[in-house]
Amino acid sequence: MKRLFWVVPATMLLFFACTGNGQSKQDAAADSTGIGDTVVTDTLEELIAETPMPSAADELFDDFIFNFAASKQVQLQRIHFPLQVLKGEEQELVQKSAWTVDHFFMQQGFYTLIFDNERQMQLCNDTSVSHVIVEKIYLNKKFIRQYDFRRDKGLWMLQQVRLTDIDHSPNASFLTFYHNFVTDSLFQVQSLEQTIDFVGPDPDDDFAQMEGVITPDTWPAFAPELPTDMIYNIIYGSEPTESNQKIFVIRGIANGFEVELSFKHAGGKWRLTKIIT
Repeated sequence: MKRLFWVVPATMLLFFACTGNGQSKQDAAADSTGIGDTVVTDTLEELIAETPMPSAADELFDDFIFNFAASKQVQLQRIHFPLQVLKGEEQELVQKSAWTVDHFFMQQGFYTLIFDNERQMQLCNDTSVSHVIVEKIYLNKKFIRQYDFRRDKGLWMLQQVRLTDIDHSPNASFLTFYHNFVTDSLFQVQSLEQTIDFVGPDPDDDFAQMEGVITPDTWPAFAPELPTDMIYNIIYGSEPTESNQKIFVIRGIANGFEVELSFKHAGGKWRLTKIIT
């Protein structure tokens, strides 16, 4: 499997310092993923802030958002102020002076994505994509904070922030299932196919992959650690649909780590069908 990741200097391993307007301390605490956070030091933040964004960063959204997240100066330049923040029918306009930094997943070293199919997964490498939504999904609180980015005259800009209930998301069914899957061990085992396709590194050959199957009784030996309280999603141009398939990806930041879990919905139930590590 091709592993997609950024190769960056050691001082730039922190990722997604995107600003979360209107985020309370309680919301920030809810950003814990359950996998384990690291401490972001003032020194690293200063080093990142001093690194200028390359002119080519607007080619791909992933390149842009890395720089946007790392630099408060870039954020202030690439946000359409006053920023419109929508919560249902309520609207708030946030001025530049009120903008505060929310470090997204800088402290955890990975992020998550949800795709409908493999074709959709390729959109992150498509330079023609001009609209991207970064979602911060609070599973326990059952709401989503969406950051709406659009390319304006060749430059990526944060245009709007929206707060919505998980129930209003096209991924609602899967997100409800996923929360149960990662918080209830009995439910997790009951949500496995009788045979789960497995692709992973060959322990006898660092450059080869091995393929096989996992059964529910052997699942504990292969089960990856999954975030439980809050996850992320990046929607590249194409809105998700209420499909009967979802691919959940955990992608490391600058280290090549990646896990893909494929789920299918049949007979009124989501089940894990494949895992790639």
